[in-house]
Amino acid sequence: MKKLLNTLYITSPDRYLSLDGETIVIKSDGKEIGRVPLHNLERIMTFGYTGASPALMGKCAKEGIELVFMSGNGHFLAAVEGEMNGNVLLRRQQYRLADDRERALDIAKNIICAKLFNSRWTVERTLRDHSLRIDTEKFMHCSELLKRSSKAALEATDMDTLRGIEGEGAQIYFSVFNDMILQQKEDFCFTVRNKRPPKDNVNALLSFAYSLATSMCTSGLASVGLDPYVGFMHTDRPGRRSLALDLVEEFRAPLCDRFVITLINKKMITAAELEKREDGAVILTENGRRTFITAWQKRKSDELRHPFLDEKLEWGMLPYSQALLLARYIRGDLDAYPPFMWK
Repeated sequence: MKKLLNTLYITSPDRYLSLDGETIVIKSDGKEIGRVPLHNLERIMTFGYTGASPALMGKCAKEGIELVFMSGNGHFLAAVEGEMNGNVLLRRQQYRLADDRERALDIAKNIICAKLFNSRWTVERTLRDHSLRIDTEKFMHCSELLKRSSKAALEATDMDTLRGIEGEGAQIYFSVFNDMILQQKEDFCFTVRNKRPPKDNVNALLSFAYSLATSMCTSGLASVGLDPYVGFMHTDRPGRRSLALDLVEEFRAPLCDRFVITLINKKMITAAELEKREDGAVILTENGRRTFITAWQKRKSDELRHPFLDEKLEWGMLPYSQALLLARYIRGDLDAYPPFMWK
């Protein structure tokens, strides 16, 4: 199994990255403020628009270190990558499956079943841990509805039906999301999921987490030789990482949503670390991004036992492990794609 290496996050928008031998040089206003060795990095993520030198870009491409450029609110802008791993036969088979409606539907059904299953168990965890502080009947009803939706996803006969089941399941799940927030209610109140841009503090945190998780899925897919831009459920669109968006569905509730709820309930982040722009968009401040990413890195290193592989691995390795299982299915080594189902 691949080893989880470090990700270097550059959260300040005025930082410029250059190369000195085997070391990244970080500059601000032309002055050097830090150095980081390249040898133990697998990814560099920058939030802002200052950029990086061509020499560093070339070095990252050569060494297989992903260099990702994100906007201040976590929106993907571009990435520098080296040669694609794997072989063309795997990718050709991926493209065949993506064009085969029946087989693409089989993969998508497993992914959405897992998404709804994981959403249900996120609800169940709150029910178990905070039964005295929530409306237990409401949560139990939500859990039962999600259980039915998860089963219904496996019985969908076409992609439109599956998308309808997913959308209905998401509405059920988010109907109790605000009840999972037990602290800082005045500043962190959830009413409805909104994005592009997020309009409130909770949605800003969720969008940022989803962006980071999607980047992890993109890297995981590319590292096993799959094309992150050709998906099975999300349709093809220029510049859209459709397969990464497919894969991230499995991790939204157990990795991203639970992480955001923990940040709020444990008061690890406060409203002072978010700001509202003139256009109504809410984004993390520079200090907020730093707080968020520090906790995110710690979360990625936590361990769990993978339900299908039956071995311990870090949460940060899940996108890679699922990409590996998907590649095995596409190659014909598995009878079906086993999605990540957390409990």
